[in-house]
Amino acid sequence: MKRKIWIALGSIIGILLIGLVVAGNYFYDQGVKRGTDIEIHQEAEAVNAVADEEDQLLLAEANAWYDEQQPDILEITSSDSLRLHAKYIQNEQEAGKAVILAHGFRNTGDDMGKLARLYYQEGFDILLPDARGHGESEGDYIGYGWHERHDYLNWIQFLIQERGAADIILHGNSMGAATVLMASGENLPSEVKGIIADSGYSSVKAELQHQLKNIYNLPSFPLLNVTSVITKIRAGYTFEEASVVKQVQENTLPLLIIHGEDDDLVPTAMGRELYEAAGGEKELWIVPDAGHTKAFDNVTREYENRIKAFLDKEL
Repeated sequence: MKRKIWIALGSIIGILLIGLVVAGNYFYDQGVKRGTDIEIHQEAEAVNAVADEEDQLLLAEANAWYDEQQPDILEITSSDSLRLHAKYIQNEQEAGKAVILAHGFRNTGDDMGKLARLYYQEGFDILLPDARGHGESEGDYIGYGWHERHDYLNWIQFLIQERGAADIILHGNSMGAATVLMASGENLPSEVKGIIADSGYSSVKAELQHQLKNIYNLPSFPLLNVTSVITKIRAGYTFEEASVVKQVQENTLPLLIIHGEDDDLVPTAMGRELYEAAGGEKELWIVPDAGHTKAFDNVTREYENRIKAFLDKEL
């Protein structure tokens, strides 16, 4: 009788483990594997203020300006032999200033194009990379900024060595914000003068925990733990190690953290946590009524003025 009970228990445990592995691989395919956008990463009913007429016009002009550009196409090779793609707009002023605009999850460099005119008017060359696993860049997984931080170090070196950049600003949205903040904890060249991070998360684990509860109403344990192990096997990193908070603690550069007050995708509390943890000179701007990465859309003029003030101060 006892033998039958143990066999039954073993069978149940085996079925549960198989189910967890299947579920872990499913969530890896949905959230980490290269692919199209899915529900877990969509905005959860964020409340965005309606921009006034001036801001609507400025936003439309910014998008139209970018659409009219004919950028150069650049490519570099990552440390793990991936071909990485970017668009590059050379400024006619040739002032030796450059900005790297880092896009969000399952977007491309073009999604940061609305910010390009602002920087161009300030005399910057514009680099808009497609992150690994996105757009025209190679890669079959998404690193949520953890592996991408090394790719952006390579782009920085490219700008210095091939384009003569003497003053470089990093500006990222969402996953791109996490990427540039993760890069802040590395040994950055002296040419990097400041970092702007809009709507970044505190860690990959914390963000995915939030999404599992917010979208699926599921607890993170044990599903997220299993998916993290699968991610280690298939992509070479765990959710636990991909911590933005730990990286910004090593930051020494001027830092501007921007976060929407009504961000449901990346909770506003994460922006405050990053600000509290960050080393170096820092500033936090919580934008009233703005959802995820919607500050520029909602209050375009104020956003531009704050970026210009940051640039004037640091350069």
